[in-house]
Amino acid sequence: SSLAEELKDYSQIVLICGRYEGVDERVVEYLVTDEISIGDYVLTGGEPAAVVLVDAVSRFVPDVVGKKESVESDSFFKGVLDFPQYTRPRNFRGMNVPEVLFSGDHKKIEAWRKKKSLEKTRLKRPDLLGKKTN
Repeated sequence: SSLAEELKDYSQIVLICGRYEGVDERVVEYLVTDEISIGDYVLTGGEPAAVVLVDAVSRFVPDVVGKKESVESDSFFKGVLDFPQYTRPRNFRGMNVPEVLFSGDHKKIEAWRKKKSLEKTRLKRPDLLGKKTN
């Protein structure tokens, strides 16, 4: 399970947002139980990272997202990236929405979505493949 899923069950979460060089080490030693990184890059402060964490955790809290199924079908929850999304118009600058999506055949559409999810994951995030997920 993900960190966000684990944190959703906490009754309280206190986020200490560092500035510039971080937080006084005495505060870290005395108060901090976990240090969380959202990636290998530098931000202007801890606040943007805190917003990312709050958003990720809140998606797992009941009634924050309309349907539980919406969260369960999201990227990362399944261990692969999401399939490509298309809207109207059907043709945009010579690029067409795949015909299978207009077929009405739900099994073919689902197979196409799974195939495209795997292709996209292999191309953009191969590190996700083979990881144990829910």
